[in-house]
Amino acid sequence: MKKDSSVVIVGAGPVGMINALGLARAGVDVTVLETHPGIVPEPRAMTYHWTVHEGMKRLGLLDDMLTEGFKVPEMCYRIFATGEVIRFNIGAIADYTPYPYAISLGQDQLEGIVLRHLADYPNVQIHWNTTMTDLVQDEHGVTVTAERDGQPVTYRADWVIGADGGRSRVRKAIGVEFLGMTWPQRFVATNVVYDFEKYGWGVANYLVDPKYGAVIAKVTRSGIWRVTFSEDASGTLEGIEDRIRAFYAKVFPGPEPYEIKLYSVYNMHQRWAERFRVGRVLLAGDAAHLTNPTNGFGLVSGMLDSQVLYEALAAVIKGEVDDSVLDQYSRDRRRAFEEVASPSSVETKRFVFHSDDPERFKADLERMRRIANDPELLRQQLMIGHRMQTPSLVKPSGLAA
Repeated sequence: MKKDSSVVIVGAGPVGMINALGLARAGVDVTVLETHPGIVPEPRAMTYHWTVHEGMKRLGLLDDMLTEGFKVPEMCYRIFATGEVIRFNIGAIADYTPYPYAISLGQDQLEGIVLRHLADYPNVQIHWNTTMTDLVQDEHGVTVTAERDGQPVTYRADWVIGADGGRSRVRKAIGVEFLGMTWPQRFVATNVVYDFEKYGWGVANYLVDPKYGAVIAKVTRSGIWRVTFSEDASGTLEGIEDRIRAFYAKVFPGPEPYEIKLYSVYNMHQRWAERFRVGRVLLAGDAAHLTNPTNGFGLVSGMLDSQVLYEALAAVIKGEVDDSVLDQYSRDRRRAFEEVASPSSVETKRFVFHSDDPERFKADLERMRRIANDPELLRQQLMIGHRMQTPSLVKPSGLAA
């Protein structure tokens, strides 16, 4: 069967498109398959930590991210019961990185930026309305079957990247177990227009409380904010808008009117694939791992996967390195998620949403205050992002992000 491209990427979210862009810039032919007809404007990822900025700069994306989004200079922990605010100033790592800030930008905005850049590369094709149904690999390549606009289609490639999310068809097709657990709570993520800044709120806030815990952060320059709270996953979705409004009534700092733009309800997981490579098929992003999003480490982990993967795969395709580097990709990125991103996200979720043990909460608060007031402790805390990075697999030294 004639080869369609060197690489088929299943999934046109940020992870899939970042891999496509990196490969395209290296001269690799890429076909991207995406079930949806275009970019999906749901409330999803929105915070990009300093660890990904250098990699985004290398791809030519960082300036556009800063133009459409904005810098986040600090993270605020607001104690609902007392009004205390504990601030983590990201500038504490200014001696380590030229990017001592996070970036706030809607995931759909990021996807739009990458899509515009991909338009400059004729060696990339994106097939929307195309759902993978199966794949079979042999020693020479991979055959992917799919439905496109209701019609069966077949693709042939040397390699496949599965970037098709937590329910990944690619992962299931290669028989890789998804280890871990599903939380008994679900998140309700809402986009709302409301002037939090009028009341002195920073642009990135954790509201800490066992009943009214939330992540509240500004998403767009135009004044859309993300308010995300937790509820029991076993409950009905009926009446969700009433519950959203009741939650707003408790936690919003003033009586001003608001406008709900969008909301979505989703289950939370701590899961990772047993391995990220099987033969000629590789996994990245949510197809490889899932975390609760309290820390904002879900998409960031996927971006860090991608910044290592696309350059390694391009080097393999060009014959510059042996494909054993892809096994190293699998080991490194699984370890970074399992040992750093996931446990850190679990701990932050516990503090923000489940602070119902008075003695432990008191100890947590004392620890957080010490960190906020000690530049060295704060630097160490913020450097967790450094431990989520893994080395480039094709360069003598240095981190891929």
